Amino acid sequence: MHTPVTIIGAGLGGLVLARVLHLHRIPVTVYEADPSPTARSQGGMLDIHHDSGQPALKAADLMDEFRNLILEGRQATRLLDRHGTVLFDKADDGTGTGPEVQRGELRQILLDARPADTVRWGHKATGVRALAKGRHEVTFAGGTAVVTSLLVGADGAWSRVRPLLSDATPEYVGRSFVETYLHHADTRHPATAKAVGDGTLVALDPDGNGKWLVAHRERGGALHAYITLAKPQDWFATIDFTDAGAAAARIAQEYDGWAPELTALITAGGTAPVLRPLHALPVGHRWDRVPGVTLLGDAAHLSTPNGEGANLAMQDGAELGKTLAAHPDDIETALTAYERALFPRGAAAAAAVANDPTPQETINFFTDREQPRTTGNLTVPQR
Repeated sequence: MHTPVTIIGAGLGGLVLARVLHLHRIPVTVYEADPSPTARSQGGMLDIHHDSGQPALKAADLMDEFRNLILEGRQATRLLDRHGTVLFDKADDGTGTGPEVQRGELRQILLDARPADTVRWGHKATGVRALAKGRHEVTFAGGTAVVTSLLVGADGAWSRVRPLLSDATPEYVGRSFVETYLHHADTRHPATAKAVGDGTLVALDPDGNGKWLVAHRERGGALHAYITLAKPQDWFATIDFTDAGAAAARIAQEYDGWAPELTALITAGGTAPVLRPLHALPVGHRWDRVPGVTLLGDAAHLSTPNGEGANLAMQDGAELGKTLAAHPDDIETALTAYERALFPRGAAAAAAVANDPTPQETINFFTDREQPRTTGNLTVPQR
């Protein structure tokens, strides 16, 4: 089977690319390992930035649908210390430039905006190889294969496509998130709901130690929390995350002395805690032009989460789609132009989190700026 454009990965970046190509009548097929759109959780809140994610959705002609997803009031930001003392509190006054939506709902409008047969579910790429004249063959679990004139790796941190271009592999950055949920928090956990406020909470230890608590208020009163610990992977390997209670109790030990309304984000979760080790590609990751293949999103420029990843992936997808539409008969000219802009864009985002800020720098970041748009160089969950 041969397709002109093959995208591996039905995340936000790959789907934006597919939508833009569809608008320009360029045939495209997306292959996704998940068996269905609802096979797993699609993550929490995303703040869609005015200079990256929103232009991407405009290129996809989905701004009206996007506006219908916006959760009002969620751009509020609170910074607390470990004792629950408020260090910074910014209400959502309507002037922010990064409206918040649920990631799964955003993905769904992208899925709804393409022909039904664009995405082939249950196709896990197991191998890729170069053929003649810039073509590539992708093999899937089960033995089926596809040959394509243009292969795009939109398949995340552990991309199967990246080795065609680069020997780089993601490395552990020395810390991990433990992800938890508190459901119906306003009625079941009112003190914690009050601490989080209407939008995003960042709680930190002024003494450092790499300990953070970040929580987002989602639809329906749910609080989605990310507990950050600067520990080696071997330390986390000693915790049995299949025993939810024991795992939560062990993580909570590291936050001994923190306010109970904050530690409840660890111990009162309505779901089992999920470990999310953090990895990154080298800052400034790039490759030499290889005919017929490129990357976008985390496959191209995975970095420590800083609130930019999803926006960058969508921007990558939109820019690649527009560049291919501008050069429909010259893939290599299009890919050269796309990568010329991609590399510095990804490098700038990765460099912003290459060095962790001190707790005082974090406090200054919030308190010295009347209207913070994003969390800048703070290490916060991918949103």
